[in-house]
Amino acid sequence: MSKTVAVPYGLPMERDAGPFDPPRQITRLRETRPVSPMVFPDGHEGWLVTGYDAVRQLMADTRFSSRQDIGILHVPYDTPGMPAATEPSPQMPGVFIAMDPPDHTRMRRKLTGAFTVKRMKQLEDHIIDVAERQLDAMARLTPPVDLVKEFALPVPSLVICELLGVPYVDRDNFQVNSAKFLIKDQPLDDKMAAYGALSTYLAELVTHKRAAPGDDILSDLARDDDLTIEELTGAAFLLLLAGHETTANMLALGAFALLENPEQLTELRTDPDLLPDAVEELLRYLSVADIFYRYATEDIELGGETIRAGSTVVVSLLAANRDPQRFDNPDTLDIRRKARGHLSLGHGVHLCLGQQLARLEMRAGFEGLLRRFPTLGLAIPAGDVKLRTDMNIYGVHELPVTWTETSR
Repeated sequence: MSKTVAVPYGLPMERDAGPFDPPRQITRLRETRPVSPMVFPDGHEGWLVTGYDAVRQLMADTRFSSRQDIGILHVPYDTPGMPAATEPSPQMPGVFIAMDPPDHTRMRRKLTGAFTVKRMKQLEDHIIDVAERQLDAMARLTPPVDLVKEFALPVPSLVICELLGVPYVDRDNFQVNSAKFLIKDQPLDDKMAAYGALSTYLAELVTHKRAAPGDDILSDLARDDDLTIEELTGAAFLLLLAGHETTANMLALGAFALLENPEQLTELRTDPDLLPDAVEELLRYLSVADIFYRYATEDIELGGETIRAGSTVVVSLLAANRDPQRFDNPDTLDIRRKARGHLSLGHGVHLCLGQQLARLEMRAGFEGLLRRFPTLGLAIPAGDVKLRTDMNIYGVHELPVTWTETSR
């Protein structure tokens, strides 16, 4: 690109354009230089990629490595108490999102049978039942209530716990430590303590399942003698974290977005057949898992720029999903839009393994919530909603809601 734009120092993170939109500086960068140099707080000169075509190309190119142990992945924001990295991070066994082929292929292949479209479709009635039971419990409460606590978080947590074979009674353990692990500026010692607590818990769980397997995904994995306990623990950590955090935040932030777009909300209530397209549009519009990192293993041309080997590349999926060169009126929530092709669930070898499960949970969650609570509304001004700008997965910390009547 030939236009001149200021090179950002660190990743712009302030949601100054609104709770659902990218930071204004990121939008300006996408418009002027979708593959932009960026100076990291530790002095590293890396890149920020915001354009749809460039992001899609990057995510399909395994020369942009997902590994953390072959070079230093620089942090794009100030982290109090965390010294600048001087060497690569160690590989976490089993955490296949941080692997490249062939290791990534080997680990992912062990799980593909558990998350096929057919198998997920067979779970649809059960997922609807989970959502309805949680809505029953919420309807018995006196409003206002926190939608995150009473609905958005329990539904995917219940589903993923049952699928993996994780006791739901232990939810406080993994939910609290997951949250600590995802805080952006959490001191390194605290972050690693949270990861250690989760890993210790899950290592004991998968060891038990290897000795006495049951009818769940972790037991199926534990039956595979090719996987070590360390790999089983890492896979369990990733599946549990991704399986409840992303969908929980989509349900809560999606409800917030619909309440802030009442015409869209009314249209969706009037015509529930729009729900599948609405879910895709909310995924595109919100992109709660926004920021990803890659390490350039060699000099690579991308979007008219040369990214040198050893560079840390930061990707904004939210910016890419709001690219007007790919989507018309991208900053407008339009539940009738055919948003297929959005990048919220990834692209290439790291396309989200649980994407069909997430879609089913969101369809069941939004359908039930809108049907059961026809007068649902915010209990506080929208500007007072606590946004998760401090977390690696975006959303809301709490969403106080109220209603005057419920229905079946």
